[in-house]
This record gives sequence, C-alpha cells and structure tokens, in this order.
Amino acid sequence: MTEQTPDLVATDIEAGIATLTLDSPGNRNALSAALVEQLLAGLDHVAADESVRAVVLTHTGPTFCAGADLKEAADGGMRQGAEALLELLRKIVETPVPVIAHLKGNARAGGIGLIGAADIAVAPADTTFSFSEVRLGLAPAIISLTVLPHLDERAAARYFLTGETFDGATAAGIGLLTEAPDGVQATDERLAELLAALRLCSRQGLTESKKLTAARTLRTIEERGAEMVRLSADLFASEEAAEGMRAFGERRPPRWAPNS
Repeated sequence: MTEQTPDLVATDIEAGIATLTLDSPGNRNALSAALVEQLLAGLDHVAADESVRAVVLTHTGPTFCAGADLKEAADGGMRQGAEALLELLRKIVETPVPVIAHLKGNARAGGIGLIGAADIAVAPADTTFSFSEVRLGLAPAIISLTVLPHLDERAAARYFLTGETFDGATAAGIGLLTEAPDGVQATDERLAELLAALRLCSRQGLTESKKLTAARTLRTIEERGAEMVRLSADLFASEEAAEGMRAFGERRPPRWAPNS
C-alpha cells in the first residue's frame, strides 16, 4: 500500500480572501518537495476562483519557513528542488491577485524568498530573519530573484555576505517587509486592516495593478531564473556545501569557521 502524503498546506476561502497555511511545523515548514507541490496546487486553486481578492500566505508553528529541506538536498535532489522553488516563486509573483505574507514567526534562507515574491509582507517587529546560506557554503541564488528587487543595496550586501540575523523592524527598514508592528496581535490587526482595504477593490483593478507592481520581479525571474537554478544546483553539489550541511546536521562549526 502506498503511503499517503500528509496535508502540508491548508486552504481556506472566506469573504473574498484565500488563506494558504504552511502546516509542517515538525521541520519548520521547510520547502520539501511535497510542501512545494501542495503550495503550487493551492495557488492554482485560489487563482482560478473569481471571488478571491487576495491570498494570505501564513503558517503554523514558530517558524514561517526555514528554507530548503536540507535532508532532501543531502540526498541529491537539489537540482529538482531548485527548479521547483523557481516555479513556486514565479507562481506567487504571477498569482493575479495580491499575495500577502503574514508571518507570526521567523524566516530563514529560502523562506525569505517567499516573502520577496509576495506583494505585501507583515511580521512582528521581533521576528528574525537570516540569509544563512553563506554559512553553509551556499548562496541565496534563486531567492535573490525575488528579494533583491525590494532590498536596499547596501543592506542586501551586508546580510547576504554575513549571514547575520536581523529583526523585523530592520527588515521593514530595508524593504523586505511592508510593515513590522509590535507583536503578533498588532500584526494580526494590521493584516485585518489591509484585507478590509483590498475587499473594497475590484478584482480587475487588483489584477491590472499587480501587473504593474510585479513586472520588475517577474522580468528578473524570466531573465535570470535558469542561471540561478544552475548556480544553486552546482553549489549544493560542491564538497564545501556538503561540509556545511554535515556541520549543520551535527551541530558543530564547519571546518572553515574559527575553533572548528
């Protein structure tokens, strides 16, 4: 008997708002092949519903999304995973109505790419973020396609190159987030206000306006997507990245770090 894949993305549509909830808290909502496939299907489903005025992308558990599923990557599936992530980011950008990333917890690496692909993003001010790829021998290749169009250039250089952790208030200041209210409750209230505003808009008005605001990001994906897939796959296949992922799994510093 074939083992059934668990439901990793919950879909709900109410009063013109579709909510897609990442529901794999056991691995911090990592971008496994199954989760990506289900999220793609969910986006297709809600995009086809003419009653939908906006899509909210949110999560269960303390982490919005931890990025790539490193176990799957270590098993050699990264080329396919890179292609799937590119397709997912493109799908979010191409979703005809606004997509709002609603964070109640932290995001890392590839998870930040989902935020960049969204049209609006809100998270509490104390939420934390990190482009942690550089510390694993990798680079934020594919997610750069959706993140860099929004970020202040100096901030992008700092956080891409250092892998430092930064908070939601900083994320809003550098362009990653739209707003970073104080606390989860205030963030939920701000989301409700944004959704109320979107409900006042016609679907035609929203879809045509989104074409204008998403054009730059979509153009970047079209022009550099294949290049970034190759880079991502090559980096994951390298010995340096293998050491970085081994060190991460063994909870030790990689060989290039001090005191390793």
